[in-house]
Amino acid sequence: MFKRLRADIEAAKRNDPAARNKFEIWLTYSGVHALSWHRFANRLYRMHLKLLARMASQFAKFLTGIEIHPAAKIEGGVFIDHGTGVVIGETAEVATGVVIYQGVTLGGTGKEKGKRHPTIERDVVISSGAKVLGGFTVGEGAKIGAGAVVLKEVPPHATVVGVPGRVVRIGGVKPDLQQEKVDPNAEEIRALKHRIHKLEAALEKLTGAPFGCSEKEEELFPAVGEGSGEKDENRKQEEDEHNDHE
Repeated sequence: MFKRLRADIEAAKRNDPAARNKFEIWLTYSGVHALSWHRFANRLYRMHLKLLARMASQFAKFLTGIEIHPAAKIEGGVFIDHGTGVVIGETAEVATGVVIYQGVTLGGTGKEKGKRHPTIERDVVISSGAKVLGGFTVGEGAKIGAGAVVLKEVPPHATVVGVPGRVVRIGGVKPDLQQEKVDPNAEEIRALKHRIHKLEAALEKLTGAPFGCSEKEEELFPAVGEGSGEKDENRKQEEDEHNDHE
């Protein structure tokens, strides 16, 4: 336990420029305190004193604002910076050298059984507010951007950003991945417009009333401002006809 505590203090000193000395880290760093309490709770858990283990983890949460399930496997040399709002689930595994910032969740999706929480390999950096959800692996040296929601495996030395998380760099090089060429929101809108287009065409054939639909697929997404002059002219003609009737 003391060996891991020394490794945790060394990790804090290495990763936090504001850390002045090891004694200050030991006294004041909530991330170091939370990991120490977790190791105590984890020992109780492995001794099958699960209620006491949960009580210890909840007491640590009260003191530090960091919630770690007693069954989670965390190696020495992990640094939790500030840490408020960090949640680490039951089957999560965190290797040495990992840096976790405030608001991070290593959780599950609620749809899995068994290994429900992620495995974080060595030297991964998980930025503020990121959510890593599922029983997959985040590869060694990967970086998870702030606020990212990661739902699938991350290759080693990759950089992941966005909601849902997507790989934008691997080893500092931008990969040619199909996922970057597809915007799921745009694809959903395209599918909905295509369906409306089909329905309008069917209604036009049934009722004979014009809906202004086109059979051409490329006209589903006209350029911005395209046809605006024609629409204004048609609207003016309709108003003139209405005034003539009056």
